[in-house]
Amino acid sequence: MISHIQGEVMHCGDGFVVIDVGGLGYQVNVTKPALLEFAGKKEKVKLHTYLHVREDALILYGFTNLSELEMFKLLISVTRVGPQTALNILSRIRIEELAAAIIHEDEKALTSISGVGAKNAKRLILELKDKMKKKMGDYKDYTPASSVNYDAVSALVSLGFPRQEAERAVEAVSAGIREGSVETIIKAALLKLKE
Repeated sequence: MISHIQGEVMHCGDGFVVIDVGGLGYQVNVTKPALLEFAGKKEKVKLHTYLHVREDALILYGFTNLSELEMFKLLISVTRVGPQTALNILSRIRIEELAAAIIHEDEKALTSISGVGAKNAKRLILELKDKMKKKMGDYKDYTPASSVNYDAVSALVSLGFPRQEAERAVEAVSAGIREGSVETIIKAALLKLKE
């Protein structure tokens, strides 16, 4: 098993990077945020890796931190979620948001991820909810948002706002509202989003 790879980024492709390690080029599939981070970078990088073995191929998946790798392993442990689907999920949502969506059984947040249908969302919740609660302490990057803010963001997403815009608006208004209800925060966030 290859647990990590360190070398110079030689090439960025569609969903992968080629890393030169002592004259050998390793193709490593990475998330979209990692790909953006590595674009144009000509210095040494380190990726934590997972080697997926198939009959016809050995495929290397790389992650910038151990938390992402652990989440990837949890995702591929779910029935009918393969490495490519797991990588797609991690490309579109931060791991702390994904963990919160699974723990709060927020199917809408999960189905808003391209490639995740209702059945997969239910499977993710059913098979990962308990594991996620146990693992939560391992994600040192995780900062649980208040459940009121989380509910407000979910409501805005269900109204059709992109998740990142909804999060920014809720964060901006909730700082000025002390112990506000979900409705109060949603109203204030809607005004903020209209600006």
